Amino acid sequence: MLNALRRLDPLIVLIVTAVLIAIVLPARGQFAEVFAALTNIAIALLFFLYGARLSTREALAGLKHWKLHLTILAATFVVYPLIGMALRPLSFVVGDELYLGILYLTLVPSTVQSSVAFTSIAHGNVAGAIVSASLSNLAGVILTPLLVMLCMGAGHGIHIDSSVFLEISLLLLLPFVLGQLTRRWMKNFAAHKATKVVDRGSIAMVVYSAFSSGVVGGIWSDIGIGQLFFLIAFAVALVSAVLWLTRWVSARLGFARPDVIAIEFCGSKKSLATGLPMASVIFATGGGQLGLLILPLMIYHQVQLMVCSWLAARYARQEPAAEAR
Repeated sequence: MLNALRRLDPLIVLIVTAVLIAIVLPARGQFAEVFAALTNIAIALLFFLYGARLSTREALAGLKHWKLHLTILAATFVVYPLIGMALRPLSFVVGDELYLGILYLTLVPSTVQSSVAFTSIAHGNVAGAIVSASLSNLAGVILTPLLVMLCMGAGHGIHIDSSVFLEISLLLLLPFVLGQLTRRWMKNFAAHKATKVVDRGSIAMVVYSAFSSGVVGGIWSDIGIGQLFFLIAFAVALVSAVLWLTRWVSARLGFARPDVIAIEFCGSKKSLATGLPMASVIFATGGGQLGLLILPLMIYHQVQLMVCSWLAARYARQEPAAEAR
């Protein structure tokens, strides 16, 4: 039992803890407002550290591999949204609110840290993964709210103001640029545990805030165990399907094995660290509904980590045989 607990991802432990605290002691009134402001500060700090970590020279050099980046961006912002729209009949199974959460998870950018980590473990194109994942998050500042407006507009009862582009830019893009500008002094600090601590901490804060609003709004009584199990099974099926699709397409396009691995891991991921802050801005007027909207993304994020961890280890074992051939 103790060994199993030690093997748990600290991020999963943090998220579960944040949810349990929100159920028992939800943020209310003025405390909720102050906590929301602190959460935004933590998110801005996270993207500042992301900017400080990324070498500008490596990023500019990596941009030359445009086919790789274009393929990953297409998987993230074209293929996924099309899948999300095609899954509209799921609303009859899990309800309209959870379907909208599933649709939203298909619209957010790729992850940065886990995409790069799994690509490295699997002996893929790490430099390409760094640039592509970072590009995905920067492009997501514009593309995600735009896709939300197109796919989740008034027809679904969600009203989104165009000001979200400015708010997301100030929250995510501006700190990233400032991190790039101050990289000379901040890179060593950002390269150590600081980014991981702020990454996990900011996610836990967003989860606590969102679930608190759900508890205060009294909407969690509408979620059944069957729906939760369905979301888990759905996440396993979706991440497996996209992993297969990205590998099949990239192989058909003639990419080398390291590039195929980078496309597979970057193109199949969905970012909790970016998706949650964006949701808190885009759906700011949604009240308790925010908790339902982010639940599929939270579940999908954990499932993709487990599935991709297994796959990366499998590729790592296959590498000696591939080199021998």
